[in-house]
Amino acid sequence: MKKPLSTISTASLWLLCTVTGAAHAETLRIASEGAYPPFNYVDSTNTLHGFDIDIANALCERMKVTCTFVTQDWEGMIPALLAKKYDAIVASMNVTEERKKKISFTNRYYRTPLSVAVANDSGIRDAQTDFKGLTVGAQSYSTQAIYAEERYGAAGATVKLYPSQDEAASNLAAGRLDGVIADKYPLLAWVESAGKDCCKILGDIDGTNTDAAIAVRQEDVALRERLNRALDEIVADGTYKKIASRYFAFDIY
Repeated sequence: MKKPLSTISTASLWLLCTVTGAAHAETLRIASEGAYPPFNYVDSTNTLHGFDIDIANALCERMKVTCTFVTQDWEGMIPALLAKKYDAIVASMNVTEERKKKISFTNRYYRTPLSVAVANDSGIRDAQTDFKGLTVGAQSYSTQAIYAEERYGAAGATVKLYPSQDEAASNLAAGRLDGVIADKYPLLAWVESAGKDCCKILGDIDGTNTDAAIAVRQEDVALRERLNRALDEIVADGTYKKIASRYFAFDIY
């Protein structure tokens, strides 16, 4: 026989709500691209790895929640976040004023300038002025693409955009591009992995240092604050430095 609702104690109702709320809060759904080594990439089982993923796991551990990860094409990252397919993006997303009109960002978890890679035998010497009449590649829907179109395209270069940074880099290696513009650290990692006979970095582009941060929905203020507290903690106690040292021999914070 069912008991009337009035016979259930206030304490029992509170406990039920608390348990239900805690269960809901224990999982944080995180998206990453899986095509941006060494920050995020997938193995043969489609499992995500990389600096972004290690940072996300450290934050979840500090927040005492369980991370679940999904891969998402770069173009659909922000729309899927807004559609609540996941709770946060940890994918080396640069903070821009245009993106802040739609989503919110945590404090940075690293900072990077833009750089350009060219073939070893290229006559290009200046990343900012020498691309007139040549072809530059970049990843679509990225800050690099915006820079390439506004700077190189306006100066007479042809700009080709690709779904992923890997595709742009592969086209440079195949000789179909004269240069690729990207954030410095993934571009540096790619040049090193491509072999000594392939390509070289021209250098940082002045004035392009940008923060990379975790993206959340604008209304998720509490989540953003929790992530910021966790970021502060892992930086303060050395966890961040330990993770970064697995991937970089220099400071990226």
